[in-house]
Amino acid sequence: MSTHSFRFGTVGSPESTPKKPGGSVGAIQRLRELGLGALELGWVQSVRVSVQTCATIRAVALEQEIAISVHAPYFINLNASPDEWLKSRQRLMDAAHYGNLAGATDIVFHPGSYFGKPAEEVLPLAIERLEACVAELRAAGNPVILRPETMGKSAMLGSLEDTLALSAAIEGVQPCLDFAHLHARTGDGSMNTYSEWAQLLEVYGNALGSAGLQNIHAHLSGIEYGAKGEKNHLPVAEADIDVEAIFKALKDFGCRGRILNESPLLEGDAQGYQRLWLEISGEG
Repeated sequence: MSTHSFRFGTVGSPESTPKKPGGSVGAIQRLRELGLGALELGWVQSVRVSVQTCATIRAVALEQEIAISVHAPYFINLNASPDEWLKSRQRLMDAAHYGNLAGATDIVFHPGSYFGKPAEEVLPLAIERLEACVAELRAAGNPVILRPETMGKSAMLGSLEDTLALSAAIEGVQPCLDFAHLHARTGDGSMNTYSEWAQLLEVYGNALGSAGLQNIHAHLSGIEYGAKGEKNHLPVAEADIDVEAIFKALKDFGCRGRILNESPLLEGDAQGYQRLWLEISGEG
């Protein structure tokens, strides 16, 4: 499995995870049975996990050869008021601390809102705050990569340009490319052709170099959208997103990394992506 360019998996436990042992341990074992190779722990409401549970997750993931990442709580905003930022910061730092204990290498988070301001006014504060988070993590010996996610609504901090600006300014920060969000963000059905994805990867590579292209962390699903962007995730077969075009661009740019499914058909679509990737890449 590890010889393939991409590991495929799910954000959150597969639907078919058995009740015993259940939880993240059961999810890891089930993903292995399904022939998948990655799990993003869905700590999206809060981080409530013990040190012992983290140690167990880490051990089982190593045993089963499942790559671990974390989706931090939704309620994080790099552009929050000073009081609210203290709460946001704690959520992000808790996800990074316990995620590292659980064997996660990457911490995905939603970067926040513009609150009606232009991106160029918001980014300096976002960079300052995120830089301090990384500095504290490194001082504690925590090596996780913080990954601001590309967001599906134009009102949200999280365009490709935003995430690249954060990444360029701070070592230890790289984007989480959510292909469905990037497709939905414009609200007009664009960002869906091979040439558009190739152009995006060219920009990505110019910003982060070949090392960035070799360490892609991505989300993928079908998506419903309107003029203001994302509405909700869909099974990929019920949506207009052209997964084949995305995969052909990833292959042509020599990309490697992880692709985590967020559609309602968690393990089914993840397995479908893996089959399609092996066909397109010739790695099957």
